[in-house]
Amino acid sequence: MTPESTNDVLISTDGRVGRLSLNRPKAIHALNLPMCQAMIDALLKWQGDDSVEAVIIDHSEGRGFCAGGDIRMLAESGAKDGEEARFFFHTEYRLNHLLFTYAKPVVAFMDGITMGGGVGISQPAKYRVATEHTRFAMPETGIGLFPDVGGGWYLPRLEGRVGVFLALTGARLDGADCLALGLATHYLPSEKLAEAKDRIAAHPDRIGGILGDLAVTAPPAAITGQIDKINRLFASDTYEDILAALEADGGEWAAKELDALRTKSPQTCKVALRQLKEGGEMHDFAAQMTQEYAIGSRVVAMHDFIEGVRALIVDKDNSPKWDPPTPEAITDDWIDAIFAPLPENEKWTPLS
Repeated sequence: MTPESTNDVLISTDGRVGRLSLNRPKAIHALNLPMCQAMIDALLKWQGDDSVEAVIIDHSEGRGFCAGGDIRMLAESGAKDGEEARFFFHTEYRLNHLLFTYAKPVVAFMDGITMGGGVGISQPAKYRVATEHTRFAMPETGIGLFPDVGGGWYLPRLEGRVGVFLALTGARLDGADCLALGLATHYLPSEKLAEAKDRIAAHPDRIGGILGDLAVTAPPAAITGQIDKINRLFASDTYEDILAALEADGGEWAAKELDALRTKSPQTCKVALRQLKEGGEMHDFAAQMTQEYAIGSRVVAMHDFIEGVRALIVDKDNSPKWDPPTPEAITDDWIDAIFAPLPENEKWTPLS
């Protein structure tokens, strides 16, 4: 193995594969701007290198694959001119799109916490490996953000209304859930990951067979027993309708989910609903990223995101004061303004 970097992402070649190992264990490998840029640079280099036949994305140590992005930086930037936040989003979304369109097979090992930005670098991969440690979520509505990094593409393509449920509630899935929903392609015991990586490095032309050989039967997926309820209670694209359906149901599960939604930003729940509805109708991932960048450019500077980060990450009082405080106060015009396309010279663009 030939290491090329010892920073927040370890970049190396191992046999016939390129390796990207996230290396910020104290931050559960949350992505920062230098990590995104380093991964882009490595992927572009390997794209034209015939000796690299596949790419592995994993983490170096610790309990998570990737807990998200540099949320505190985004909020601090949003409270000022937002320029640093926009640059981060622009770069991160280019990484997401590069992985989505990458010509060589990518294997993402989602061993441990896989949230936000971690979803954005694992879901574009052809092979997505879950384990007994996988904890997958898009929890952004709890901090006044929205499920970005391609969430508007992946979530509406899940079974029924599961994507809407995940986007609004921030519910956590385990590895078995991920496999059942297609968020993961294989389920391996964590003790087999080192062997999987070694074998893939030696035989990148046999990735599917290697993962299939080492895979085990996953435990029963709890999410499958909830899909009927999710489809019924989260059927609407209108947030007030979903809240009313949960309230009218009266069951224990509905009450729990209603309580969860009452802690979320009403603004970003409405943003997420529209994002998933429009994303589900798009035919081009780049168009999705263009839209998410426009949304992100605005939301990152709005009250609810700055307040959500204060309440959940900085002060940790877990009592955000959302404004507007109710779904009814958030008009269609309000949401239209968040979704309006950016001027041509400010739009997100993929790598040329």
